[in-house]
Amino acid sequence: MTGTGPDGRARQEELRAAARELVEVAVTIREAAAHATAALTDPAVLAGLPRAPVAGLRAQGALARAVTHGSGLGYAPAGGRLATVAARLGALAGAESLAVRVLATSLRLRIAAVALDHPELTTDPALVRLIEAAAADRDLEAVRALRALLRDRGAVGALSALAPVFGEVLALRALLDENPLNDAAAWLIATGGGYATADPITGISNRIIAVLDRGEGGARRVEPGPAESGRLSSHGSLLGFLGDISVIGTTGRVLLRSVEGPDGVIRHVVQAPGMRAGRLDADSPQDLLGAFSSAVLDSSPYSRALARAVADYGIPPGAEIALIGHSAGGAAVLNLAQDREFCARYRVTHAVAVGSPVDFKRPADPRTWVAAVTNQHDIIPTLDGQGAGACAGLHPGWYVVDYADPTHLFPLCHSIDRYIGNLAHDLPEAREHIDERLTPYRGRIVRTQAYRLFDVEAPESAAEPVYSVELPGGAVEVPVRCRDGAAVTACFAADPEAAARAVRGTGLGPPVRVPGGALVTVHAAWHRRGGLGEFRELHLTIGVPGPRRPPGPPGRADRRRRGGYVAGWAIDAEAAHAAAGALWGGGPHLAPVEFRLGGGAAHLAAGGPDERILTLSGPLGPGLPARDPGLVRYARHGDDVLRSSVRARARGLVYLAPRLRLAPGDSAHPLAQLVRELGLDGARPLVCRATVARQTVLGAGVPVPRA
Repeated sequence: MTGTGPDGRARQEELRAAARELVEVAVTIREAAAHATAALTDPAVLAGLPRAPVAGLRAQGALARAVTHGSGLGYAPAGGRLATVAARLGALAGAESLAVRVLATSLRLRIAAVALDHPELTTDPALVRLIEAAAADRDLEAVRALRALLRDRGAVGALSALAPVFGEVLALRALLDENPLNDAAAWLIATGGGYATADPITGISNRIIAVLDRGEGGARRVEPGPAESGRLSSHGSLLGFLGDISVIGTTGRVLLRSVEGPDGVIRHVVQAPGMRAGRLDADSPQDLLGAFSSAVLDSSPYSRALARAVADYGIPPGAEIALIGHSAGGAAVLNLAQDREFCARYRVTHAVAVGSPVDFKRPADPRTWVAAVTNQHDIIPTLDGQGAGACAGLHPGWYVVDYADPTHLFPLCHSIDRYIGNLAHDLPEAREHIDERLTPYRGRIVRTQAYRLFDVEAPESAAEPVYSVELPGGAVEVPVRCRDGAAVTACFAADPEAAARAVRGTGLGPPVRVPGGALVTVHAAWHRRGGLGEFRELHLTIGVPGPRRPPGPPGRADRRRRGGYVAGWAIDAEAAHAAAGALWGGGPHLAPVEFRLGGGAAHLAAGGPDERILTLSGPLGPGLPARDPGLVRYARHGDDVLRSSVRARARGLVYLAPRLRLAPGDSAHPLAQLVRELGLDGARPLVCRATVARQTVLGAGVPVPRA
């Protein structure tokens, strides 16, 4: 469906071959720079200088010129921490390495190859201005060109026009700008060495998504509506399976269907739609965060929820399964195909992804046949950094359909119905080939079940039992409900050895690691109206993977294993303090707690003015809307460790660059000492979540079985 004839295709292949060769050259240059840097800083070489000072200094000077001068490898220190710091400082100053210049040339060749199919990239003045500015490292001019493009075409028109070379333009800008944090992501995009580990514009790590989009996934059976049931296909085929995805739409649901193949064998098909429209972070793994995590991570709540749906559906071990998905659903089914445990239980025979970013997915079973169908003007498949200009040849065994049609406007060209229309009318050879490979699944549909997916295990429909617990201060109704409250949660990277000492002997596993150390969370909440009256609390927890399976009955309790071990806790009301120790453990301290949230800032403190234990305060910065996921807490209670959950019903904001600062007081209080031992004196959080109004349900603690 492109206008390139045989001569044009040959020219494209020549350009891509040259781009691949330049990638190899750039990688070799970078390796040479690493070797030269290692030789320059080798302690043995430096120690030998006194024995031959003239020759040694001459050699060292030559090495220094090789890795810092334009006549050599450019400014190219590489390998080791000091070299990395030096390289980043050089990037801030605008210095470039020869490897980067070679790689930028490779990207320009990739753009030229794509332009043979999309001549507007070289004839449209607005696009030419933007691409040339990005390729020449003229940031101000690039911003002006992009603003002009947005003004003239609108966001939809601008994205649609750039889509065929979106990854290449982003990588060019990231390689050549002065931001050292996005260089690694740009290198991965340009070389095809892996999906970008960070945002290529800002350099913010994708690991932050893993922190924000957590959950083991849940699935609950639901029935399609009568109108939907009447439109579902009755016979297996590629267009039929994609049509089923269109029928259920992006409503947070998936379909599992069983097909009686031509040989009489019953096989099963998982059909996964794309992102659910609406909020950034909803209860469904098909939200925006879930879509992004499915694209850039190897496992996500979406894929884990699919696995739970398959388990509930009752597919016998060893049965054959085909996975078919659109958009984020395609990325999720490929993540499921990467799951070794899943593939050991079932035989994943086929995986078909339509309009999905799946270039860096690799099925665990090498026998799995994979098809990827992408429209070159659809920007979603390029979110992993690989688009129409990719030259790496990542999956020679896959069946890849990469095409362009007259529908250039995004998101129209991304819709499942548009892909169905293209396959039905414009891509007959591709459709017939995929259908031929799906022959074992081309038969009568004998069973259908829809599932609604959740980030965490789906709640039971039955009401949770309520009971009273007699405590020294009187009877308390459990679970404890708070009808009105607020909360702030801040995540830090702490000293891993100190964190390991704090959780030693609990049996909860080693501390959870995040970039920079162990995950430590400071959580403060103001319970304004609830079963324990008004009280404020502040606790410090250390992230732990938890036991293999949470103890106690399922009910509606949060079933996440990962949680926080309560290492220090302060509560400001006597009744709540007495109840908390009995219900949840943790040995909370009775101490004043301050909680102020508003005006774009937060102030949290434990201890009075005369004996301040700790303070966390400062501006929160810009925030994004997000669901409050609640908490899972582990705490000591005598010889036991109790697990309890705090389920929240609230919408709040998540802050990716908060400017709060944690400061322990001069007090000898154990919590203040712990903050210092964890290396958090003066620390800023990695990420923060704040909720000004929420309702919570606090379940009683349940002992964790001993290993």
